[in-house]
Amino acid sequence: MTLPDYFAEHDLRQALNDEFHARPPVPLESPTLISYLAMHHNGEPAGAALAHLIDLGTRLGQAIDAEGSHRLIDFGTFQLKWELHNEFSSYTFFRPVARGEGLDGSTSALAVVPQDWLRQMPGKLIVATHVELRSAAEVTPESVMAKLSPTGTQMVGAKVADGAAWVFTDFLFEDGFSRFLVIDVSLTRRQSGRTVQRLVEIETYRLMALLAFPVAKDVGRMIGTAEQRLADLMDRTGSARTPEDERSVLADLTTMAAEVEHSVARTTFRFGAARAYHSLVMQRIAELREQRISGLPTFHEFMERRLLPAMNTCVTMARRQEDLSSRVARNSQLLRTRVEVELERQNQELLAQMNRRAKLQLHLQETVEGLSVVAITYYASQLVQYLAKGVKHQIEPLTPEGLTAAAIPVIALIVALGTRRMRKHLAEAEAEAGH
Repeated sequence: MTLPDYFAEHDLRQALNDEFHARPPVPLESPTLISYLAMHHNGEPAGAALAHLIDLGTRLGQAIDAEGSHRLIDFGTFQLKWELHNEFSSYTFFRPVARGEGLDGSTSALAVVPQDWLRQMPGKLIVATHVELRSAAEVTPESVMAKLSPTGTQMVGAKVADGAAWVFTDFLFEDGFSRFLVIDVSLTRRQSGRTVQRLVEIETYRLMALLAFPVAKDVGRMIGTAEQRLADLMDRTGSARTPEDERSVLADLTTMAAEVEHSVARTTFRFGAARAYHSLVMQRIAELREQRISGLPTFHEFMERRLLPAMNTCVTMARRQEDLSSRVARNSQLLRTRVEVELERQNQELLAQMNRRAKLQLHLQETVEGLSVVAITYYASQLVQYLAKGVKHQIEPLTPEGLTAAAIPVIALIVALGTRRMRKHLAEAEAEAGH
């Protein structure tokens, strides 16, 4: 039934469904040689890997779409499965071979790929592995077990897919490649493809997870030094006697906090990615459905013994780094509070001094006002006296001196009342301005 056109379809509906079905395993038949490369992105421009893939298609006469993040291309002599990931690009080369071909290990799927194209692949090689898919009729599990030396390199092996295949590897590099041998007992073509895909993903995510281990070592050294610095700063805080000492310690703590936060920002992605990659490794191992081969460790046991300690170190360093950041922030806040309390005390003393000065100025002002009343009264009485002398004949029997003496209290009272009224008016105006 066709989708009715009256539905408003979400813009991403088709893309999300396509992504759900993307990257299926390639069905395989025994015998097949598989070579897998993963190139870590190292500052290459966006689209460099796809452009390089398109160049291979041009050389071999295959038109390759310039959109998307995964391709499965049949070049005739080999198939190539290409995938673009966040941090790396993966190339899986499949080459069917005749029975018995390449059993000496000198032949791989890369033998039929243009070598100059391989040399120009963008990025830095992070994973390189060869996988041989052989039938049990061609290579028996017993023949492989017979070659294992009790004093040689430890081999990892297991029966997978509920016993439908045997898988062997040592996770070591030989001529720069790790190697897997898959002995097909009763695998279907799709089971063969899924098994090979899980193996190369285990190898890829194992190494991608381990990218965080050197970072964890560097962080561990930084944390050890920083914790000692923090202890020394706390000792300085306890022995600080002056505000200058406290401000000096606070400045050093602030510098240290910036350094720790820079380290956190620099390593958060790497530690988070390591946890995700490690989870994928263990998930892919679980999907193999391992059965023990007597005398050999399984993939799960090997990863628990070799990979898990490194991942635990990364988790521990990430946790210690976050804890150090919290401790520095907490101690900085405590010291900042101490400095602020001291500043508050100094501000209170300053305000008290200002209050004392204001009171002193008020007393001086009142004194000046009193003197002003006296001065104004004096000059006003002199004016009354001069006026009285000018009309002394009209005011007889009063004398100018007597009239002046009588006017002095009246003048003083008027001046005092006027000054008081003016001060009251100014106070009211100031109060209104404050609101």
